[in-house]
Amino acid sequence: MSEELFDIVDDNGNIIGTAPRSKCHGDPSLIHRTAHVFVFHPDGRQVLLQLRRKDKDIQPGKWDTSVGGHLDHGEDYETAARRELREELGFTGTDELAFLFDAKIRNEIESENTRVYSLTTDGPFAFQESEIDAIRFWSFEEIDRERCHHAVLQLILRKSGRFQRAVTAVADAGIDCGNCGEFFAGH
Repeated sequence: MSEELFDIVDDNGNIIGTAPRSKCHGDPSLIHRTAHVFVFHPDGRQVLLQLRRKDKDIQPGKWDTSVGGHLDHGEDYETAARRELREELGFTGTDELAFLFDAKIRNEIESENTRVYSLTTDGPFAFQESEIDAIRFWSFEEIDRERCHHAVLQLILRKSGRFQRAVTAVADAGIDCGNCGEFFAGH
């Protein structure tokens, strides 16, 4: 199997080249793109999170967005989000994805321009065991009780009208998630 090839973009999202995954993870000068989806339960009180496998190269063994992944070479954000839903959750529904926000994630390992969507459904799901150890719906109260008190994550999960500015500002500033990094993936 050949290594994944990512489009490399400038700060404005213009494609300026390509690079293999192994180069992008470890060289923060290679900005690449990811798409994430938060799956909300129809009751409006729960969000589906995935527990990343312990052998993943980025954020192993941590709870993360419902699905997320890199855009393939030549792929757009929504196509990637739908592909990730199929691959990671086995979800093939045609439900509408709602755009939530764009963020620039910058850290010492990698640089990503990320688009985040939401979807409201209760499945059915059949998660990809090669990528994910578990999935489950979390109530907002459960998230509040965990060690993570990361305001941005909680704002996203509550679908607050204020989260777009907060997430973008935190991501652009490269602010560390603090203690939420012990429990939740903080790409």
